Amino acid sequence: MTPAEVYTQLAAGDAARRTGFTLAKRRAVLAKLAAELRARESEIMAALAADLGKPPVEVRISEIIPILSEIRHTTKHLKRWAKPRRVWPTLSMLGTRGTIRPEPKGTVLIIAPWNYPLCLALGSLVSAIAAGNAAVIKPSELAPATSALIAQIAAAALPADLVAVVEGGVEVSTELLAQPFDHIFFTGSPAVGRVVMAAAAKTLASVTLELGGKSPVILGPGANLQKAARMVAWGKFQNAGQTCIAPDHVYVPRADQAAFTQALRAEIAKMYGATPETSRSFARLIGARHFSRLKGLLDEALAKGATLITGGEAEEAARYLAPTVLTDVPGEAALMREEIFGPVLPVIAYDALETVLAEIEAGEKPLALYLFTKDRALINRISAATTSGGVGVNVTLAHFLHLNLPFGGVGNSGLGAAHGRWGFAAFSHEKPILENRFAVLDPLMPPYTKMSARFAKAVQKLVG
Repeated sequence: MTPAEVYTQLAAGDAARRTGFTLAKRRAVLAKLAAELRARESEIMAALAADLGKPPVEVRISEIIPILSEIRHTTKHLKRWAKPRRVWPTLSMLGTRGTIRPEPKGTVLIIAPWNYPLCLALGSLVSAIAAGNAAVIKPSELAPATSALIAQIAAAALPADLVAVVEGGVEVSTELLAQPFDHIFFTGSPAVGRVVMAAAAKTLASVTLELGGKSPVILGPGANLQKAARMVAWGKFQNAGQTCIAPDHVYVPRADQAAFTQALRAEIAKMYGATPETSRSFARLIGARHFSRLKGLLDEALAKGATLITGGEAEEAARYLAPTVLTDVPGEAALMREEIFGPVLPVIAYDALETVLAEIEAGEKPLALYLFTKDRALINRISAATTSGGVGVNVTLAHFLHLNLPFGGVGNSGLGAAHGRWGFAAFSHEKPILENRFAVLDPLMPPYTKMSARFAKAVQKLVG
């Protein structure tokens, strides 16, 4: 079927789902999806090894566990999230009863990226199903093995009138975006996010955009350099740096720069050995175009005077770029202007924290900001002085896994939030229902008399 036919087929069932897709049925669908994922673990690992060279443990940690956790958490809390909520009347609405009733938006589109192709497709699907929607999933064509597997999982475990997977390239995405979906959930780059938002405007679809940006790390004075180096190395080099919330660059007090970079070198060696190319723990880049882009950024930075601390080895045929750390990267280098999205880490020495904060605020709002310090006053100061999708203190990446926290960006890094009840809310319309029980409204209706004027004045005095 064409993308338009797929949309039409799913949208035809919206009315029936609104009343018939009960919470028990939603839980049953999610349970079947979880069972299918568990049964296909070996296939999942093989697909992600083919697409991204992901180690099996990394697949389990970053692809399978987050989806199963989302299903478990959602199933546990779904009754409470979906329950109509009573709200107190305001002074001018005394005598009324207000209720908020979550209802499904209808038929939704999930456009998934290539970097975590399973997790970011099916994790969003969990929220869409929990909210009672039908969903079309468009996996990334850049991860073809995983895309095909997602289609197989959906066909085996999910009702055909509820979930459809449409594979293909840009032309397929363009045709899907032309359909009048009720909500579009997109994960990818800010550039493509603008295209998605423009397309959504034509049909007035609501959107959730999970984007990215240059997520900075700040080491405060007196930070534990060894612990910071371990966390930064893990967050930066997991999935070969192809993570939307990976540390993009590190600000370190000038007096600590040499010790920190030495600690980074030691942690990289501990994680990936002396030759990461032979490590079973280090992933590969997605493809030749991404390799060429990253190699070009690295070569330009070195040509402009950057200092290579470790790494730099590259092999195009193997889609391999070593975990690389640089210092003294000039500000005009493209590496400092573009989101890196790969295993290259600039470390920037600073003298005054105010300069760092000003530089962060002058740029686009990042998806994450990381801070290493035990100073509570400094944590509060930096959290208040900067804007980002989320903040990690003495940790990287892990806030993505915390289902009682919203995950999302702000400005250039995204719009809306996901995970847990925020994911449920993203795919729901919170419908307000107002019942008139004994509200005094007649004096506010025409014809306006002196009594109406006195009554309106009294109400204004009461509320204002």
